[in-house]
Amino acid sequence: MRTLARRLLIPGLTALALTTTGCGSTPHTGAAEPAAPAAVTPSSDGTSQQLDVAAAPQGTPTPAAVARADGKGRTEQSTLKVASYDKASGRAVIAKSAPEPVRPPSPGKSSGAGKAPETGKSPEAGKSPETGKSPDADKPVAVGDVIASAPAPGAPAGLLAKVTEVVGKTDKGTEVKTASTTLAAVLGDDKADGKVPVDPAAVTVEPLTKGVTFSWAKGPGLTFGPEGAKLPLGNLRLDVNASIDTAKDAPASAGASVSGFVQLAPQVEFAYDGSTGGVPGPRGAFLGMSGDWSSQWKLQGRAAASTGAPKRIPFAKLHSSPVIQVGPVPVVVNLNLTCYIQVEADGRVTLDVQQDVKGDFKVGGSYAAGKGWTPVSASNVKSTPVRASVTATGKVKGALGAEASVGLYGAVGVTADFAPYLRGEGEIKAAASSDGKTSLEGAWALYGGFDLSGNLQLQLSLFGTPLFERKIPLGTLNREWALTTGHVGR
Repeated sequence: MRTLARRLLIPGLTALALTTTGCGSTPHTGAAEPAAPAAVTPSSDGTSQQLDVAAAPQGTPTPAAVARADGKGRTEQSTLKVASYDKASGRAVIAKSAPEPVRPPSPGKSSGAGKAPETGKSPEAGKSPETGKSPDADKPVAVGDVIASAPAPGAPAGLLAKVTEVVGKTDKGTEVKTASTTLAAVLGDDKADGKVPVDPAAVTVEPLTKGVTFSWAKGPGLTFGPEGAKLPLGNLRLDVNASIDTAKDAPASAGASVSGFVQLAPQVEFAYDGSTGGVPGPRGAFLGMSGDWSSQWKLQGRAAASTGAPKRIPFAKLHSSPVIQVGPVPVVVNLNLTCYIQVEADGRVTLDVQQDVKGDFKVGGSYAAGKGWTPVSASNVKSTPVRASVTATGKVKGALGAEASVGLYGAVGVTADFAPYLRGEGEIKAAASSDGKTSLEGAWALYGGFDLSGNLQLQLSLFGTPLFERKIPLGTLNREWALTTGHVGR
C-alpha cells in the first residue's frame, strides 16, 4: 500500500480550474519570487497607464495603497498600514507601517532650516525617495479616501474600503469608519494584465481523513517516495490513500480503495481595463486561475452499492490568499479548494484500474462593457490506462474531484466543481460443464471523463462592474472517452 499511497492526487485539485476543451495555459516551472513594487508606464492611448502585475514582495510588509478623495494625481503607494479592522462596525485604525529613518547631519555641516537632512534640498522639491510615491502618500487619511491593503489584523483577506468618517487619533493610529468599495476606485482608468504563480509554500492544507499528505517545492526541489520522484519548482502535490465502503458480500481481497497523487503549478490571471470611453465602469476585466497539472491514480475493489445520490467523501481542504501587486495596489486573491472522492456503484463489480492523466486548465470570468460577464473555461486533457480489469456484471463510477472558488478580498467570484472520473461496466457470466469445470464469458469496458459545473458570482462586481441579478452558471459539461475494453472466454 505504500506504493499505492504515492499514486493519487486529485485531478480535482485542478478543479481549481479544470473545464472544457481547448487549452490555454502557459507551462510554469518556478514559484513566485519576491518582486519590487510594480512599475507604471503610460499606455498607448495616452490617457491611462499600463500597470505591471507581479507577486507582492515577500519577507517585508506590503504597504497599503491610497486613492485620495481630492482627486489630485493617481493612486499612490504609501507607508500606511491597516493596524486593525472590525468587520462588524467597519471601523479601522490606519497607522504608519514603520517610522522612516532620519540620518544625522554630516560632521561639520548644518542641516539648515527647512532643509531635508539627507539631501540638503527643500522638502518642497516635490520629489519622493521612492518611485511611484508622492509627497502626500503618507498623510493621514481623509473622508473619501480609498484604502487597498494586504491581509491585516481583523482583515485576513485584505481590505478594500472607502473612508466615510475620521473618528480621531488613538495610541495605535487614526481610527476611521469605512464602507465597501470597488477596484475601480483605486485602479481608475488604468490598465493591467498579467499572470502570477501561486507560491505553494503559502498554501495551507487541512486533511479531512487519514492517508493524506501534502508536498511542495520552491527551492531546489523536493525528493520523496520510494521511486525518488522529484517535484518541479513551483509545484504542489497532494497524495491520498483512502478506503471507501466495500460491498457487504465482497471477499476480503476485494476491499475498495482509491489512491494516487496529483501535482499542480497554479497561477492567478488578472486583467483590468479602466479606459471606459465615456461608459460608466471599466471596459473590461478578468479573474481566473490556470496552470499545468498531472496525476496518477488508482481505483480498485468492489465498492458498496449506492443508494440515492452518489456518496461524496471530502478528504482535504486547501486555502491560499496570494497578494498580487497591480501597480501600487495590493490585490488579495482568495483561493479555496475542497478535494473529494465520489463513488457510484451497484455493489457487484470488482474494479482494478490505474491511469495517468496530464493536461492544462483555465477557469474564470471575463467582463466586457456592453456584454457583461461571461464564463471562461479551457482544458486539454490526456489520459492513459496503465492497468485495467473488470470482473462480474455491473457498473461502477469513481470520481476524484474538487470544489474550488476564486475571489478577491474574501469575496467569492468564481466557483467550479470539477470531477475527473473512471467508469467501468461489465457483462460477464459464469458457466459450468458436466465435468465440473467452470468458465467465464463476456466483455467489459472502461471509460475516462470529467464533469464540470459552477457559477460566476455577484461579488465580481468588486471590479466596479454592474451587479448581477443572479448567478451566471458555467453550464454543466461532461466529456468522456474510451480507455480500454476486454473479453473473457470465447
